Amino acid sequence: ASLIGHLDIPILGINCGHLGYLAEIHTENVDAVLEQLISNNYTIEQRRMLEVTCHDGKIASPYALNEVAILKSGLSSMITVDVTLNGEYLHNYKADGLLVATPTGSTAYNLSVGGPLLDPHVNAIILSPVATHSLNIRPLVVLDDSKIDIKISSRNGNYLLSVDGRSQVLNQDIQLHIERSQRTIKLVRISGQTFMQSLKEKLYWGK
Repeated sequence: ASLIGHLDIPILGINCGHLGYLAEIHTENVDAVLEQLISNNYTIEQRRMLEVTCHDGKIASPYALNEVAILKSGLSSMITVDVTLNGEYLHNYKADGLLVATPTGSTAYNLSVGGPLLDPHVNAIILSPVATHSLNIRPLVVLDDSKIDIKISSRNGNYLLSVDGRSQVLNQDIQLHIERSQRTIKLVRISGQTFMQSLKEKLYWGK
């Protein structure tokens, strides 16, 4: 998604052994899937992405299909994350970090920290704290046209920025801006499997 998203090339995910929420094709079915592709028996889904920028530094990987994670670095204690939403101060998170996730990413890192599951076609962004110090702070879902500004304070003077797992260490003076990207990712769908079917099959929903 990071390498070819700007080329508008559809992506077909093949599951090679893990959960594979976006990779619904199993390796033993590849031959049959290729026949369906050749026969134009597939659909294309558009998935929205996030873009993270800053005014005083360079972001190595600015586009996220799943999530932007702001995390403590190394063995440092928890960090403080000040969040402003559409110009209005939201909250001062004292935690191991904060995730800003897409609906596609709701079944990824966001799920493991107790964030909500969203249908991938919902126009929303999720803010989920990681190991927050305040028990009364919960994940928040906002509109996906929201503008999110983030300021970080850390005892060791830096923090870890992870964009879909691609990480870099930044100085705490570097503030971040996150919003919906103009880029989208095209995913190839063969089986016609729905979001609800995937919940039941891959996450054992209700079992």
